[in-house]
Amino acid sequence: MFEKARERHKDDEFRYLIGSIADKYDFCKKRNKIVYSDFLDSTQIHHIEKMLKEERVSNYALYGVASEADRKVVVFYPEKINSSMLEKNYNNIFKVIKITLPPELNYEHRDYLSGIMKLGIKREKFGDIVVSSGSADVICFTEIAKTLVDGLKELTRFKKSQIEITDISELTVQEKQFEEKSIIVSSIRLDNFVSEIAKTSRGKVNDIIKEGRVLLNYVTEYKPSKKLEIGDIITVRGKGKYIFDRIERTTKSDNIVVILKKYI
Repeated sequence: MFEKARERHKDDEFRYLIGSIADKYDFCKKRNKIVYSDFLDSTQIHHIEKMLKEERVSNYALYGVASEADRKVVVFYPEKINSSMLEKNYNNIFKVIKITLPPELNYEHRDYLSGIMKLGIKREKFGDIVVSSGSADVICFTEIAKTLVDGLKELTRFKKSQIEITDISELTVQEKQFEEKSIIVSSIRLDNFVSEIAKTSRGKVNDIIKEGRVLLNYVTEYKPSKKLEIGDIITVRGKGKYIFDRIERTTKSDNIVVILKKYI
C-alpha cells in the first residue's frame, strides 16, 4: 500500500511520515476503529492528500476546526461510520484551551506559541492558535488538555489570565484574515516575488530559494525562474504566506503591479 508515495519520498524528510500514516490506515482497517495522526502542517498535508488520492482512499477526513486551518489532523474511520457520526467523535478527540487575558494585556500569536513551547509540548500535539483581541483559543488533543492548562497557569505571562478547557463544538470559527500588499515586479517569476516579499536583492533571493526556504503551493520550489499563476500560494520561511491574488496594472515602464494577500 502507498508504494508510489514511498518511492517518491524514499530519500527525503517525508518518508517517516508516509510510513506512519500508512500504519494508521492499516490499523483502522484491521481494528475497525477511528485512528488519527498528529497535527500536520500544510506541506505535510499536501503530500498526504496526494498519496491518499493516488490510492483512492475515501474513508478519511482532514480536521483542523476551520477549513483553512494551517495545521490539520488526518482522521481515518471505518466504513461503517458516516461523516455525521465522525463529527460527533471530534469532541472526544479534540479540546480547546481558551486563554482570556486581563484587560491590560494583549498578546500576539508568537507570545502564545512560545509559552506553549516552553512547556516542552511538541508542536505536532496542538493545532492552530486562534488569536482575538485579549484572548486565544488553542486547539489540542484531549489527552494533553489538562497538562497544557496546568502548565500555562504556571507561566508568568499567564499568571493573571483565565484558562479553561472547552469542547471543540463551542469554538466560534473565524474567517481567515488577510492583509493586501502591493508589489511591483518586472515579470511573474518566483524570484521577483520573493525579492519583494523578503525585501532583499535578487542575488540573495537565489540563495533563499536554493536553501529550500521557499514553498509554492506547499511544495518546496528550487527554481527561481518558475512562472507563477493567479491563486498560487507562496510561503517564504520567516516572512509569511501569501496568495497571488491579482494583477492590478502594468506601469509605463512595463513593470507589473501585483496584489498579494498575506495571511495574518
